[in-house]
Formats: sequence, structure tokens, C-alpha cells
Amino acid sequence: MSKRIPQPTRPPRERTFLVGIELQHQPTFLSVQDSLEELALLADTAGLDVVGQTSQKLVQPNPQTFIGSGKVEEIKALVEETLSEVVIFDTELSPRHQRELEDKFGDKVRVLDRTALILDIFAQHANTSEGILQVQLAQMEYRLPRLTRAWTHLARQTGGAAGRTGSVGGVGLRGPGETQLEVDRREIRRRITSLKAELEKVRAHRSRHRTQRKLSRIPTIALVGYTNAGKSTLLNALAKSDVYVADQLFATLDPTTRRVNLPGHHAALITDTVGFIQKLPTQLIAAFRATLEEITEADLLIHVVDITHPSALSQWRSVQQTLEEIEAQHIPVLTALNKMDRLRDPEGARQVLKDYPDSVAISAKTGTGLDELLAMVEEHLYEHYTPVTVRLPYQQGQLISLFHEYGQITRIEHGRGGVLIQGNLPGRLLAQFQAYLGKEKEPVEETEESEAL
Repeated sequence: MSKRIPQPTRPPRERTFLVGIELQHQPTFLSVQDSLEELALLADTAGLDVVGQTSQKLVQPNPQTFIGSGKVEEIKALVEETLSEVVIFDTELSPRHQRELEDKFGDKVRVLDRTALILDIFAQHANTSEGILQVQLAQMEYRLPRLTRAWTHLARQTGGAAGRTGSVGGVGLRGPGETQLEVDRREIRRRITSLKAELEKVRAHRSRHRTQRKLSRIPTIALVGYTNAGKSTLLNALAKSDVYVADQLFATLDPTTRRVNLPGHHAALITDTVGFIQKLPTQLIAAFRATLEEITEADLLIHVVDITHPSALSQWRSVQQTLEEIEAQHIPVLTALNKMDRLRDPEGARQVLKDYPDSVAISAKTGTGLDELLAMVEEHLYEHYTPVTVRLPYQQGQLISLFHEYGQITRIEHGRGGVLIQGNLPGRLLAQFQAYLGKEKEPVEETEESEAL
């Protein structure tokens, strides 16, 4: 009789209590309840067990504890009743707020905020060297101002999951003393400088690759959307590839590019990017700059929306806001209303198309609507022309040649400072001319040649 080999046991999931916040002068796209449901999904993704939740409406944060003193006592009682080990606030707490709340709740309860939770999830899902560098930088910049009270020594802080660091996000354990804290501060600043230098090399490498792609004249498309909207599934369906797909938040962190054939025998490169979420931590936006440039440098964006989600329109608006924050609002966008196969009435999805500009209803899983989507992509990239006026320096000879080759020129003026061109450009080229658009009012010095075509 063979002996049964004991299997390693997983550490128990920490019991977690959630706190939602509604600030009067800080409107969000999701309601407090919807945002708490999203926070619960984030907690589950991070390996935590949600055992209770509450919320509070505030005119402004309490200077000491963010929430009111009465609410603090209420949460303390609920935490003791539910045996919670972690309390997560659905907002970003200042270091002072976090310290004061930890004092109120006691030494056995750790206080985290939404930012720390998202950073921890990113740390768990980062697999490539670039992704690990980006997450480490975001974590370091988040932790630096929080070293005064809670700190896990630097030897233990690499990585992000609770099981690897002793606490979610690497916070929650008492530091070794003021002298050691000063040493840790210097060390973390040194590592931040080092990580930024490494990521700048990554950024330069990506920039060279993008330049090569543009020289090949193959247009690039970036898939954007709320986390878990189905971007990776869509990329696999369009490119017949095998990018990792999972029904969870932030399953994809590292951008993946594949070649796709369009109906008119044209080709395009499509890149899957990290999913967005409301209240995306500013540290992540800064750390993932090299990755997000794949979006800002694209010729066309496909915004994938989970049409089955109750807050689909709010998620769409949240992504649009994030695109503005990373200065990608000038790039043409198509909206793909995804997951039609999950609807009881798929035709109902078509009824809401009017709520989304340039949209098409699809199912990336079954392939429904993909032919229509590709036709729209080809139209925008190769058939859709936009009237523009650009003033190009002579040093930008490549752009001048590009306009002559693919644009429709109606007027051109040559001067000492550069060339003024009026005409029409295909949508796929607009992003490359963005820095020179709308320059008609600037005079062309000593015009040597002017043509009306």
C-alpha cells in the first residue's frame, strides 16, 4: 500500500473588512456600492477573504482619521465582531490617516488603502523583467512617505503578495527604530533612482521598436479598456494567437503585439495593454509610462467594453478619463461592445450602440461581429480622411514625404522655417502629425513657393 504524499497547504486567506467613502466634492463614475463591489473583487484577486463592509458619506476628510470618530468606533466594533485582520479603505489614505487608524483599530489589525491593494495585485501578476521593474518602482514611491510608522525591512519587501512580504503591499509591520528608518529612507531613494534608470532604458528600447514599426508603414492599434473587459480574448481572436487569458482583474500587465490581416489585404499590428480601473494609482501611471506609450503612439485605439457589466457606461467614461490623463485623447477610437454571447437578448446590445461613438457589438469568444469590427478598422486606417493643416520643419523630412505619399494635399507653402501643408490625412497617420497640427496662423517666412492644388 503506497503512502499518500502530503500536499503543501495554502496559507489561510486573511479576513478583510472593506470601507467605502463618498466625498461630496469628489464625484466618481461608480456609485459607492458599485465601487465597493469592485474593491471586493480586487481583494479576492489579492487572495483576501472579505467578511464585511460599510461606507460613509463625507463633506471633507477628517484631518486625523479621514472618517468621523463615530464611524471609527463602529468599524472597530465590526472588525472585532468579524475577526478581521485587514481593513481596506476604498480611497487613498495619507500616511497620517493610515497611522491614526492603525492606532485606533489596534496592533493586530492592518489598515490598507485601494492604492496598496492594486499595487499588490500588480506585484503578484508581474512576470516579465519590465513588469517587475515597473511595479517595484510604484511600490517604492508609495512606501517612502509611509516609513515613519509601518515598515517591513528592505530585505523582505521585494515582491508584493501577502505571503511573500508578510503583509499586503509590504506595509503593516512595525519598523525597527528611527535610526534604521533613516537608513531605509536613503536605501529606498537609491533604489528608486536605480529603477528609474533601468526603466528609462526600457523606454528607449521600446521607442526604437516603435520607430522601426513606423518605418515599415504598418499601422499600429492599441486595445484599451477597463480591466477584465476581454482585450486579451479579442487579441487572440483577431490574430489567432494564444495570449494568456483569465477571468480576473489585471490578468495582463505586459503589452503583447500581434500582426492582424485586414479585409482589404492590408496588415496592422495590434497591441494588448494593461487594463484600466477607476482611481488608478498615480504611481502606476508614472511607473508604467513606457508601457502606456504603446497607447499614446498608436494610430488607432479599440476601446473594449464589457457590455454585460451593470456599470458598463461608467467604466467606459472612466477609461476615457484615463486616456485624457495620459494625453491619448487625440487618437481615433473605435468602441467594441464585447461579451454579446452572455446576453439573453444579444440584439439588446445593438440598441445601446448609440450611447457609444463609432461602436460595434461583438463577442470575442464566439467571433460574432469581428468581421464588422475589422471592416471599421480598415475604414479608419485606410479610407477615413481628416482635413488638417500642419507646419512641418524641414528636419521632419520623413513626415513631409509621408504626407505626400499617403495624404491628399490641397495647398502647400515653402519658407525658410519649414513647409505649410493643408490637405487630408488618413486616420492612421494623425497621431504622427499631432505636434504640428493647427499651425496655419503662423506665418511662413519669405515664401519661396506657394501652390494651390
